[in-house]
Amino acid sequence: MLLEVRDLHVEFTTRDGVAKAVNGVDYSVDAGETLAVLGESGSGKSVTAQAVMGILDMPPGRIAGGEILFKGKDLLTMREEERRRIRGAEMAMIFQDALSSLNPVLSVGAQLGEMYEVHRGLSRKVARAKAVELMDRVKIPAARQRVGDYPHQFSGGMRQRIMIAMALALEPSLIIADEPTTALDVTVQAQVMDLLAELQRELNMGLILITHDLGVVADVADKIAVMYAGRIVESAPVHEIYAAPAHPYTRGLLDSIPRLDQKGQELYAIKGLPPNLLHIPPGCAFNPRCPMAQPVCRTDVPPLYEVTESPVPRTTACHFWKECLHA
Repeated sequence: MLLEVRDLHVEFTTRDGVAKAVNGVDYSVDAGETLAVLGESGSGKSVTAQAVMGILDMPPGRIAGGEILFKGKDLLTMREEERRRIRGAEMAMIFQDALSSLNPVLSVGAQLGEMYEVHRGLSRKVARAKAVELMDRVKIPAARQRVGDYPHQFSGGMRQRIMIAMALALEPSLIIADEPTTALDVTVQAQVMDLLAELQRELNMGLILITHDLGVVADVADKIAVMYAGRIVESAPVHEIYAAPAHPYTRGLLDSIPRLDQKGQELYAIKGLPPNLLHIPPGCAFNPRCPMAQPVCRTDVPPLYEVTESPVPRTTACHFWKECLHA
């Protein structure tokens, strides 16, 4: 297994108390496999990714427990120097806001070339040539002429391609893409996702795709982990999730996707708001918003049940998963 996250807990200390952002997350991804991590804003998707990458702000953040195994080694027990060698070379991250993630006062060629200078010890001239190759690889037109341009001189879609190029520079085994299509129009979204899928197949990388949009991952993910209030509430192969969700939250996310056969109808929305992580409700965290909630949901935290009716391994954190599966 390329990456395994086991019982990960992350907390943030605030003036109002301790916010439990990640509460016992377990997931894994192998080489050549795509895991999509879904959920609303504040569900813990990005915090989990930052903990994996080792870029969590500590303080106020704190990893309160768990293991993050990369190629069998626990990243949380490594010395920072060793982990820094892995970051970028073995695993890389694509951030959602390319404009703020790129340095505005350096050309994109300098930023791409820096990866080779720092990690491979190449000269500036050779690193610049490598930067041009990278820009060609992610299909940026006239790469040789544009390698000296600055981030603000590129469109949103082209900046996102530069972020992908930066992540791919050292051909890592794992890439974490944190909402890589945010703020892009639908056509450019499709182009970026197709590019990621193509490069993944070429390099046999593991890919963790973080998003809140089920429509984006339908064609690219192998399996899906749905997060709510810092916990994975359902995990299954992508086609199983779309065919028959086994958690009311997953069903709500699916029902929120606009459909061509519902033209003129009001779009469905999950009622209420995600919980305050300082005061997560007792029992199932989703119970205040759940149309299927029963008294037991307000008192007992549901374990991860095995969905025994599924032909493939899948789990769900719902006391009434059978009723949800057949709803």
